[in-house]
Amino acid sequence: MLMASALINGFQKEISQKIFGFWGHIHITDTNVNRSFEAIPINRNQDFYPTLDTVKQVTYPGYKSFLGREYGEVMPMQSNGGIDHIQSFILLPGIIQTKGQIEGIILKGFGDDYDFSRMENFIKAGTIPKLEKDKASNGIILSQQTSDRLKVSVGESMILYFFQDGDQLRRKFVVEAIYKTGLEEYDQKFAMVDMRKLQNVLGWKENQISGFEVFIEDINDLDQINDHIYLDVIPGDLYSESINDKFPAIFEWLELQDINEWVILLLLITVAIINMITALMILILERSMMIGLLKSLGATDWGIRKIFLYQAGIIILNGLFWGNLIGLGLCFLQKKFEFIKLSEADYYLSTAPVDINFWLILMINVGSLAVILLFLLIPSYLVSKIRPVNALRFK
Repeated sequence: MLMASALINGFQKEISQKIFGFWGHIHITDTNVNRSFEAIPINRNQDFYPTLDTVKQVTYPGYKSFLGREYGEVMPMQSNGGIDHIQSFILLPGIIQTKGQIEGIILKGFGDDYDFSRMENFIKAGTIPKLEKDKASNGIILSQQTSDRLKVSVGESMILYFFQDGDQLRRKFVVEAIYKTGLEEYDQKFAMVDMRKLQNVLGWKENQISGFEVFIEDINDLDQINDHIYLDVIPGDLYSESINDKFPAIFEWLELQDINEWVILLLLITVAIINMITALMILILERSMMIGLLKSLGATDWGIRKIFLYQAGIIILNGLFWGNLIGLGLCFLQKKFEFIKLSEADYYLSTAPVDINFWLILMINVGSLAVILLFLLIPSYLVSKIRPVNALRFK
């Protein structure tokens, strides 16, 4: 049970971090922007930029909830966290030409406000281009998938073609870094460059961008903070969209893992209950003469049942001890040595991730102990069916 929860939670966490690290949690763009990555400019000089990241909590109307169900009347509630960072970006499609190779690509332009700390784990070769104040950088960050197809490496040059207003524009870039997220949808399509190069191609002014990426502190606040930004922060000509809405298929797939986790936990707790019921019945039947003797001495049924439940509790605690030791031990070994490998093309990860949560471990242990003992009350009733005369007759 511990391993199943740790692996599933680790899987969801790692995939989510990859998506958020590349795209952010919320996008603020022009209301007319569509999903074809058409470049529609908005003004970077907004009232909320760059002070939006000073928001630490938002108030929203909500309901009290218990076990996933909402009840009561609408009341003001506070988010768990606030906004961590906001940064600007530009998206523009282009065509890469190298020695005998042509590849379509979508360029993501970054500026001096871009937080690359979330991208550091994805950089496999080279270094992130440094932005100079006076001139735009010629550096480009390619995905490993694209660099392998084009057969280019760090330090090599390439030509990118852009089509604007019927004209063909050429720009030279130098590969300065290679990244790999493992998410084929990103790695196959995107490269990153200095946004000033894209502003020059588009003929935009320095303060014109495609939009803003917003990072939040707690993913559980995503919908609430997105609503707050859209309704209370941005002007009417801008639109905010959460990453869940932008790529719903990936997050629906991740949510399905919660069902898998519950199915696994229910199956395992069922097996544990059946095993303990069988063990307790064997204990009771083996000690039938002892039960008869205790009853003849005046012991009550409930008093005798408590003896067997106590012994069953010792067996359960012993099993929990070894289960925690083996389960957590294997989780720590996987986290350190990563001996369980995955197909990155199918699972977006090269190794099975592990996320060990102390509170989840405590809940599994306490919950298992309570549920199993509760079900053991049923077979312990067998004690009341044993009559002293019949039990002692065969002594």
